[in-house]
Amino acid sequence: MRKLTIAFGLVVSGVLGIGLALQALFQGPAIHPRAVVLLGLVLVATALVIVRRRMRGGATPRRTGTVRAQVAPAAPEISLQSEEDVTDDVDYLADDAELIPDEFERAVALLCERDGCREVRVVGGANDLGADVLAVTPDGRRLVVQCKQYRDTNKVGSQDVQRFGGTCFTVHDADIAAVVTTSTFTEPAVEYAERSGIRCLDHDMLFAWEAGTGPAPWHTGG
Repeated sequence: MRKLTIAFGLVVSGVLGIGLALQALFQGPAIHPRAVVLLGLVLVATALVIVRRRMRGGATPRRTGTVRAQVAPAAPEISLQSEEDVTDDVDYLADDAELIPDEFERAVALLCERDGCREVRVVGGANDLGADVLAVTPDGRRLVVQCKQYRDTNKVGSQDVQRFGGTCFTVHDADIAAVVTTSTFTEPAVEYAERSGIRCLDHDMLFAWEAGTGPAPWHTGG
């Protein structure tokens, strides 16, 4: 309000000054130098006021919305999805040879969760001692799974199953131990697994588990 009053006063003063200057200019017999100077000063002052007001109006910053920093949430060790979201993620897993081992282990964990397992964890890594997925089955048994993401030309051999057999029960306290692969098993591997109580799911059995037409690892075998 104060700025508006001052601006209005300057404009009124300018108009009055111009009127007086014009009266002195045209009423006199000759153009007096003082009148010319006075008129020039008034015009300059008025022009400065107008220019200054325009500059202030143009320099007024435009208000924008508040910018909030977006902080990415810390990634959990494993984020398993709900049962409604699992099917799309693991569909045709048995035929997907492009998955890296970590992705395959995660997909198997999602299948376990989809079918009612609790406390599902992906633990595969350099020091996993043969266990890639740990879970508790719907009926309360401890499940230990080793995942072998192999191409169909690379079968799971007896030595693979034996190494798992040396830790799944004694180290991981498994009630149910299973080896799941995208390939198949050699005959010696199947024989050792049967003697040791290890359940084997090959490509076809994995595909059936995914599709819901075949049993989960804790429902197969004895």
